[in-house]
Amino acid sequence: MNTHVPPESWTVPQTLRQTIAATRESWARSAALEVPERVVARTAQPGGLRIAFLVYRGNPQCGGQGVYTRHLTRELVRLGHCVEVFSGPPWPELDEGVGFTPVPGLDLYRQPDPFRWPARREFTSLADVGEFLIMLSGGFGEPWAFARRVRRLLGTRRGDFDIVHDNQCLGSDVGRLARDGWPLLETLHHPITVDRRIAVAHATSPWQRYTTRRWFGFLRMQVRVVRRLGAVLTVSHNSKADIHAQMGVDLRRMTVVPVGVDHDVFRPYDDVEATPGRLMVTTSSDVPMKGLVPLLEALAKLRAERDIELVVIGRPRPEGRVAATIERLGLADIVTTVSGVSDEELARLYGRAQVAIVPSLYEGFSLPAIEAMSCGVPVVATTGGALPEVVGTSGDTGLLVEPNNPDALVAAIRTLLDDPALRARLGAQGRARVMERFTWEVTARGTAACYDAVLAGRSLPDAVDFA
Repeated sequence: MNTHVPPESWTVPQTLRQTIAATRESWARSAALEVPERVVARTAQPGGLRIAFLVYRGNPQCGGQGVYTRHLTRELVRLGHCVEVFSGPPWPELDEGVGFTPVPGLDLYRQPDPFRWPARREFTSLADVGEFLIMLSGGFGEPWAFARRVRRLLGTRRGDFDIVHDNQCLGSDVGRLARDGWPLLETLHHPITVDRRIAVAHATSPWQRYTTRRWFGFLRMQVRVVRRLGAVLTVSHNSKADIHAQMGVDLRRMTVVPVGVDHDVFRPYDDVEATPGRLMVTTSSDVPMKGLVPLLEALAKLRAERDIELVVIGRPRPEGRVAATIERLGLADIVTTVSGVSDEELARLYGRAQVAIVPSLYEGFSLPAIEAMSCGVPVVATTGGALPEVVGTSGDTGLLVEPNNPDALVAAIRTLLDDPALRARLGAQGRARVMERFTWEVTARGTAACYDAVLAGRSLPDAVDFA
């Protein structure tokens, strides 16, 4: 679940009786949950650093931040560093050698009971109380609360780490960590101001616009914090420009290090063949910014002329925009949703598609794009945000179309389905582009260079050129 989904679209109990029953079930569920044990990190090799890596919501199923956490920390350990991840629930998936300290919280937005009312025994700190009150007011308090919790934990371990790396929490207490004297590197994947703008633009009533703006109230805190930080890493040149323009961060305090893909897992498999007419899209959230509705409208037009199917990797909300569009267009028989798959299963699903599609209105980077390209699958993507610099030249390593344009998607998908030679060429050249630019080792080495600069008091290294 992506917690940048505005709350008015989430399903909640409708009657007092349902609310009471759901609350009791939630309390029982909370009582049965166990906080995972701490995992001790592998010791740093000579010359390696001791890194405290912060992520307020670390599970890869919640979106790109969890994927980034898992793979970057693994590669940093391979480079000889000692990495300990501090994460709130839902808990991260981490590889051998990476340390883990759980940062328990209320997990107010968990499934199947988002916006739940916790039992009294669950409140153990002022951070818990504050987070709950923010939720009651319609806001999203998880980054603020996580930062308070983790700062308290780090306060007892000042001698254990050389540097703190925050993965887009930007709670007020992250800024206070820097003032406490911690060397700090911030990763800001893209400005959430874009998410807010698109969500507000797609609101269908004044009340929905109000509640959406209230939900994104945490942005004021994030903007205030990030403007004061001395070192900010982002994942694309487009994100760097937008962070500067929309959040007021000095360009001289930012650099670009792209994210990567596990090219040993995301690769072509000899025993996997593409299914004629199969398309695939991967999304971590059911929000307008991901562009699934324009893709479904394109699918409705294409099915009139050929046999076609769409596999959606993700879990659209039962009563959300995507589900309503599938019903409105009569696409239920050709749209399949899949979730909870392993990386290898995901790679094999890519391999069974003739075309992968990234229809987003905006992306600060795009893991789905490079995953598909790494699998040798031709990609149709929009020109939203950083997608052109990630995918590369249209007609060379993929096809690029205008965002929010179903007709443009139809034309590009049709072109690829009708031209096996073009599919093969774009697939092969897309894979080559990923192997040259977008591996997790490249990400880890670039990130480690940023650590060195922060610790030495130097400017961040030059941004990576994707060309």
